[in-house]
Amino acid sequence: MAVLKKLCEKLGLQNVQSYIQSGNLVFSLVKPEAIPITENRLRQTFTEAFGFDIPVIVRSAEEWSALISKNPFLSEEVIEDGRLYLTCLQDEPAPESLEIIKALQYLPDRYEIIGRDVFLFCTSGYGSSKLSNSFFESKLKVQASTRNWKTVLKLHEMSLSNI
Repeated sequence: MAVLKKLCEKLGLQNVQSYIQSGNLVFSLVKPEAIPITENRLRQTFTEAFGFDIPVIVRSAEEWSALISKNPFLSEEVIEDGRLYLTCLQDEPAPESLEIIKALQYLPDRYEIIGRDVFLFCTSGYGSSKLSNSFFESKLKVQASTRNWKTVLKLHEMSLSNI
């Protein structure tokens, strides 16, 4: 994580912070509209530094706030935070991909796709669910990265303190 942080700082990103050892970084951008450029620069820099392609998905503090408020499973009283996950998608899936994936259900695990976010409820935890990054990447044809809900809330908190 220290190496990732230094690479970000070399690119001119400010207030770079890491959270746990899974590639979570929070930083400040002078121009938030530069997120797509920043994603590409980070991906290229990480690929050059480590010798393999590392997917990069950047979300703004405003996006974290919006997606947290959209989680359809939070309104269900029986849902425990420990069974909630968020899969961030690199891009919004094509309508035809969304139509195909709608037919695929792996109950009792559930998911709902809203824009570039896949909200997951995994009854026995993410590790035993068929609703993995690979599943969504193969069906939606976009890169994905999943975090547990506790991490989502922490990244949101960190992003707000970085504004």
